Amino acid sequence: MKDLPPFVQQFILHWGEMGTKWGINRTVAQIHALLFISEQPLHAEEICASLGVARSNVSNSLRELQNWGIVKTVHLPGDRRDHFESIRDVFELFRVIAAERKRREVDPTLIRLRHCANEAGRTTEPAAAFAKHQLEELLGFFELVSDFYEKMDRLPTKSAVSAIRMGDKIAKSIGVFVK
Repeated sequence: MKDLPPFVQQFILHWGEMGTKWGINRTVAQIHALLFISEQPLHAEEICASLGVARSNVSNSLRELQNWGIVKTVHLPGDRRDHFESIRDVFELFRVIAAERKRREVDPTLIRLRHCANEAGRTTEPAAAFAKHQLEELLGFFELVSDFYEKMDRLPTKSAVSAIRMGDKIAKSIGVFVK
């Protein structure tokens, strides 16, 4: 990373650290950061040279980013190599990541919670009453959040941004005072 400006290096390193906290491989997150902040699409060798990462690691990481739908392959005139670029629009990037996380994490959890709550509903054991209640509460929460996500996801980006910016007004309208 020595050829990159210090602020770019800091961003890439931080994005890699955050990636690990979000359950994403550090190199995958760093490659995404590099592609996101690069003005032009990059080919794999440029990514290897910029980050000091092995070619096989770059190839696997690019596949993962493409599976997430946040990086795509582009072709440049006169160059037979594949080049890669990230989604540029930060709102679209967030929407794609949120949709993929919902698909990978929330949806399977909802299926399992529904199954567990259904099984709990069949039991008559008094000792299971608390667990049953907790599962039903958790399922209700997940369904509420999932439903909210679905409604927000149907909004055009401009409307979704407006809704997010209305956070303080919404809080005040329901009696919560925000500083």
